[in-house]
Amino acid sequence: REPGGQFELSGAPLETIHQTCREGNAHLAQVREIAEPLGIRFLGLGGSPKWSLAETPKMPKSRYEIMTRYMPKVGSKGLDMMYRTCTIQVNLDFESEFDMRRKMQVSLKLQPLSTALFANSPFTESRPNGLQSWRGDIWRDTDNQRSGMLELCFAPDFGFADYVEWALDVPMYFVIRDGQYHDMTRYTFRQFMAGAARSQVPDGLPTMGDWANHLSTLFPDVRLKRFLEMRGADGGPWRRICALPAFWVGLLYDEQALDAAETLTSSWTYEEALAMRNAVPEHGISAPFRNATLREIARDVLAIARTGLKNRAKKNRDGYDETSFLNTLDEVVARGTTSAEEMLSAYHTRWGGSIEPVFMEYAY
Repeated sequence: REPGGQFELSGAPLETIHQTCREGNAHLAQVREIAEPLGIRFLGLGGSPKWSLAETPKMPKSRYEIMTRYMPKVGSKGLDMMYRTCTIQVNLDFESEFDMRRKMQVSLKLQPLSTALFANSPFTESRPNGLQSWRGDIWRDTDNQRSGMLELCFAPDFGFADYVEWALDVPMYFVIRDGQYHDMTRYTFRQFMAGAARSQVPDGLPTMGDWANHLSTLFPDVRLKRFLEMRGADGGPWRRICALPAFWVGLLYDEQALDAAETLTSSWTYEEALAMRNAVPEHGISAPFRNATLREIARDVLAIARTGLKNRAKKNRDGYDETSFLNTLDEVVARGTTSAEEMLSAYHTRWGGSIEPVFMEYAY
């Protein structure tokens, strides 16, 4: 369970979107089976639509207590991120440093497009919040030392060592010793390595386990571990769960598609990508980019992803490949409206100015 009671499935490494989708469906069926007799349902949104921070339950975990104390010191929206947002993420592997660089750079530049296509958090405390992705906006001021676009990744020779150097200078959250969490927020990992916490915690020098934990507390838009983690998308309804891995696998797991995505984005600068990231929470796929909007960019990018999935030719038992999982995103581009805009339209018309219908229409 996440800090505010969000449920997370950490799925198995799988080869096809068909398998991932089956796993997700099985997981939802299992949680429904347990939850329904208790009168509990699950909601597919990117942000809590109704409850204030004070009304939101807090999961009793030591690591969350440390983060809760620390977040207000480094940004204005960190507690909202922890307790009132929900994402769907995709983890993708790489075969070399060169392969990692290509995938990191393409996916970092396209992360704002992912936020736009999956924008699904237009309500806060029972009212429209003026945004399509409230969650996307929250990440603009959560803890900018450990999150964001990471300009260093845009360098032509970006590599593992650059990410390590950056990570070493980010303040830590905690270390675990004998099952106890120790608050380490006053130290960077580099200071920890130099012995700054030697007298503060038992075994006060770092282990590889401490380093792995530290890497998992960094929140850039694409996180680098032994795989790349795509972090831009709001949580969403059932059909969107499988669309997100299809989008990224289509772009990054086929050589022709990755070449095309790289060509499309090669001239995009860090400043342009950042401006896109800042515009998307409010404007969604209508956000401007150069002489176009993200809707037009999305059309090109989805065509590349579709080519990549077609080339992969991973078929299910009925002989269908993975391209159908993109259909829900094609609908967003064809309509020109995001899920958030559809919800807002319903709120102002058939929902009669109430968010309560969301609990029926967006429940799993």
